[in-house]
Amino acid sequence: MSHAMPHAMTAETLVPPRTEPGALPSGGEHVTLDVDGMSCASCVARVEKALGGVTGVREANINLALARADVTLGAGEKVALERLIEAVRDAGYDARARGENAEERAAQREAAELETRARLRRDVLLLVVATVLTLPLVAPMAGMVLGLDWHLPVGVEAVLGTIVQFAVGRRFYVGAWKALRSRSATMDTLVALGTSAAWGFSLYLVLTRGEAARGHLYFEGAAVILTLVLFGKILEARAKASAGDAIRALAALRPQSAVVLEADGEREVPLSALRVGMQVLVVPGGRVPVDGTVISGASEMDEALVTGESAPVAKQAGSRVIEGAINGNGRLVIEVAAVGEDTTVARMIRMVEAAQAGKAPVQRLVDRIAGVFVPAVLGVAVLTFAGWMFAGGGFEQALVACVSVLVIACPCALGLAAPTALLAGTGAAARAGILVRDIEALESLAGADMIVFDKTGTLTLGEPGVVEIRPAQGDEAALVRLAAAVQQGNQHPLARGILADASERGIALPRAADFKVVPGEGVEGTVDGVSVLAGRPEFLAGRGIAIGDAQLADAAATPVAVARDGVFAGLIGLRDVARDSARDALAALAAGGLDTVMLTGDSQPVAEAMAREIGIGDFAARMTPEKKSLRIGKLRRAGHRVAMVGDGINDAPALAAADVGVAMGSGTDVAMETADIALMRSDLGLVPAARDIARRTLGKIRQNLFWAFVYNVVGIPLAAFGLLTPAIAGAAMAMSSVSVVSNSALLARWRPAAKARG
Repeated sequence: MSHAMPHAMTAETLVPPRTEPGALPSGGEHVTLDVDGMSCASCVARVEKALGGVTGVREANINLALARADVTLGAGEKVALERLIEAVRDAGYDARARGENAEERAAQREAAELETRARLRRDVLLLVVATVLTLPLVAPMAGMVLGLDWHLPVGVEAVLGTIVQFAVGRRFYVGAWKALRSRSATMDTLVALGTSAAWGFSLYLVLTRGEAARGHLYFEGAAVILTLVLFGKILEARAKASAGDAIRALAALRPQSAVVLEADGEREVPLSALRVGMQVLVVPGGRVPVDGTVISGASEMDEALVTGESAPVAKQAGSRVIEGAINGNGRLVIEVAAVGEDTTVARMIRMVEAAQAGKAPVQRLVDRIAGVFVPAVLGVAVLTFAGWMFAGGGFEQALVACVSVLVIACPCALGLAAPTALLAGTGAAARAGILVRDIEALESLAGADMIVFDKTGTLTLGEPGVVEIRPAQGDEAALVRLAAAVQQGNQHPLARGILADASERGIALPRAADFKVVPGEGVEGTVDGVSVLAGRPEFLAGRGIAIGDAQLADAAATPVAVARDGVFAGLIGLRDVARDSARDALAALAAGGLDTVMLTGDSQPVAEAMAREIGIGDFAARMTPEKKSLRIGKLRRAGHRVAMVGDGINDAPALAAADVGVAMGSGTDVAMETADIALMRSDLGLVPAARDIARRTLGKIRQNLFWAFVYNVVGIPLAAFGLLTPAIAGAAMAMSSVSVVSNSALLARWRPAAKARG
């Protein structure tokens, strides 16, 4: 089980606080840099090598899709932040430190998005110019297909080709020069060399042969390559931008200010001025600015963007509210419980960022391959040229084959295969209310063959509900009215269950007088002038009230006996009830080939009754937290890959002991911090949904890597044997990256197969 970021759901930020000016803290801490200028997997290898060479750095992981570097320092090491940035710049790229709090990171994200949009607009304009200039070069080739024999003057071809070569190709020359300065090679090197060779040879022929060079020029090939590669980069950038929608949507949930209630009235303040314990006002239609508790007012809230729950959620005094939720028609006063980095949305953003920045084990192998990929392609290109010359193919034919090899090779597709799928998959999961800590969690859940569930609060609601009513006199509604009326004001879980049942039945409750709680026994009071007792059957027997042989049919239910004016009125049975989504979720897991087990600290009869109700065959009762953990360890030693689903503090050891831990949305902070996957709402249908998106994400990674490798394995030999023209090779290279990113982007359409309410 992976716990690479064991505090992802706490107030800690991804960028640690400094221990001294300009220095990063010791103890194996992490720092995150945003890196600009990377274009392919070879770039990833260069930046990782540069950062890894800095003294004190234990590991550096680069994510091409996010343009991000995560650096881990060795225990006891201190490294100047400026030294890390300098190392990246020496490798030919630019870097900046990630902001230390939510506000700084949000500002950085906004600035980066503005720059990305501006760059995209410039690239689109450049593409239009390149297309307009390239079309006249390609038109004679199209005319030949139609039987037309006409050509541009060679001087015009040279001018058009030269403009495209240096206007569009400038970015590739800059990238190739930076790579050369750091004694390495990237995709920019391949494109720059290939197109320069075609353009240079053509220019040479124009200068030496003049119009006699017609039919032997490759200006159109170089121009088409550059135009198509630019087009591919634009499509790739757009697809990558849409893949990051999850984090942008979460960040957009945070309002800029809040209305604080003070002794002298209301005052609007920025979120940074809020403190725990303050009271804030949320007007109808307003967005909740903090995590907190309602202290006055009633309303409904739309929490869909935070938890994935589509139905409005009722809120009244005592209800917890989440930052980013949209208020309904009621006016609410909320006491602040968490602000800034401690809010649910801030923790969600950090968890999603951490998951998307992760690197699949197979991607590490790909990155190592990419480190030698471009030099290997350069070697193949040289051998191709030499081979054609040796075989008597002539300089021109050898050059064409060499250029085709250079431009068809694509390390971009290899570098984007895993991170784009991970970006899209974890983003889709987050929108559905499933937060994944890292790639290892996805792999473990996808490969799990057994799901272990805690019972109370996980498979059940965690609160006793009325399951049976046996009146001795009158009807059920009358008995519930009597019992609920005398329980008003009682905070006992059984009392809350009876009151909830009365509310569901729409029963108006009279006020009880002379109310009194007898600890451990029950309550008594006067309702409508009648003396009422409610509590354990022994409580009534102690008052001389006989209940005869009355008993509940459900042996697992807890009986509450009710008496009216000293006469037994009936029994109400309560027990923890299963979530509505439990049976369907278990059936979905079984259909997927998974075994399910229920572990509970309850007695055997209670466990048996619940197992029958929800349709789970394997269970164990009277399980302490230690026994749950030992049971999971035993299952793993038997060869099972185990996922544990729980919600409480007592589930934390079992969550940590499993291959992957899943925390329910109703769970405690301890459970949420210990788990690898957090469900933002208490819907058990999210458990099979989480496994589904895990399997789909890993499937996309495998698909992308397969096609990226196959593309290069097939394409490079075809180019070397002269079966591809440079223009076709350039188009294929551009489309390979686009196809990988587009295939990953399909994950963004994923939605849970079914949504049951918990």
